[in-house]
Amino acid sequence: MLETDSPKLPVRDREVYTVSRLNREVRGLLEGSLGLIWLEGELSNLARPASGHWYFSLKDEGAQVRCAMFRQRNTRLGLVPRDGMQVLVRARVGLYEPRGEYQLVVEHLEEAGEGELRRRFEALKRQLAGEGLFETARKRPLPRLPSAIGVVTSATGAAIRDILQVLSRRFPAIPVMVYPVPVQGDGAAAKIAEMITVAGRRAEVEVLIVGRGGGSLEDLWAFNEEVVARAIAACPLPVVSAVGHEVDVTIADLVADVRAPTPSAAAELVAPDAGEWLQQVRSTAARFDKAWQRLRNRLHEDLTWYHKRLRQLHPAVLVEQQSQALDELQLRLAATVQAQLGDLSQQLAVRIAELGAHSPRAQLARAQQRLALMETRIVPMLRHLLARRRDKVAELARALNAVSPLATLERGYAIVTKAPAGTVVNSPAETPVGTELEIRLARGRIKARVTACT
Repeated sequence: MLETDSPKLPVRDREVYTVSRLNREVRGLLEGSLGLIWLEGELSNLARPASGHWYFSLKDEGAQVRCAMFRQRNTRLGLVPRDGMQVLVRARVGLYEPRGEYQLVVEHLEEAGEGELRRRFEALKRQLAGEGLFETARKRPLPRLPSAIGVVTSATGAAIRDILQVLSRRFPAIPVMVYPVPVQGDGAAAKIAEMITVAGRRAEVEVLIVGRGGGSLEDLWAFNEEVVARAIAACPLPVVSAVGHEVDVTIADLVADVRAPTPSAAAELVAPDAGEWLQQVRSTAARFDKAWQRLRNRLHEDLTWYHKRLRQLHPAVLVEQQSQALDELQLRLAATVQAQLGDLSQQLAVRIAELGAHSPRAQLARAQQRLALMETRIVPMLRHLLARRRDKVAELARALNAVSPLATLERGYAIVTKAPAGTVVNSPAETPVGTELEIRLARGRIKARVTACT
């Protein structure tokens, strides 16, 4: 049984509320049960004291409710409230404890005409965010120098004029493909989505600008439709969204790979500065020219070294070296024979002196015999030694003749040199018409002049 049904209970057993406690608990019940709610109604009895807070009533045909909107909330609004304005508010239900009056504490207020659109915007935003269409990881970078730029917008609006003007100023050589669409009104969203799909399928451009100039929320609403958002997400081209002004944020802005605050800013983003690119090209050309000069100098040094090395290995040089070596061998051979003959002559003189010192006939006879014997040995030895030396010289001569260009000349070849420098000719390019030549044959030389080169 409830306590109100037992009036006879002693006072000490009754739970007695104070007015402050009652209001506090009622406030807790109100705020905890309803949370944030949206209300639409007519604004009246507006009061704006010096504290900056707003106090007003929100009413419809049958009832009204007191409302309070504190300064930290109302300073963020972009509108000035007035009595009689139809508004949409987001508020929490509360109780003003000192007077025991229930009221709404307003956190957001806007004109009621945009309220339904705002709710649809927030609902679609939450849905697409849950699908990951706003994730940074799926957004693609813009090409540094696109081969062509596409623009999906109205063909007669200010946006296309601004875009074309900026593109012509920054990089006039880039082709621009305009995909005309209505940007507001019934069916505009479907036509925008269809043209985005067409541009992606044709692949005529490398980047796509989608947008329009500024306007109200209703004017921009085509770019808040789900069909446009999904067309942008499915487009194989990088998409730059440029809808309205910087303060306008649409679903298309959130889904696109890049959001530009205005159509002109979108053109600045997709087209590089031609002057900067020209400067980079000139700088690259200058670096290439310096690198080519260094390479050419190095190749010239290598060619000079190889030419010098080739001259050192020329057959004429080798013949001269071999001839000098042969002369040295001949001189050494003659010196060796002369030295050996000198030694033998000295030995012979010693023996004659010894013979003269011992006059007996026997010794003389033996000495004469030994002398004769020695003579018989020395002559064959000298002949043998001379034969070996001659064979060696003949062998060297044959080796020299094998590498000598003279043997080549004997087979009908000739050595052609420029007169009077004596430079060997290796190619017709070295002997222009009129060049005087000297042709060396196996036996003799011929003077000639060039009359034609092939």
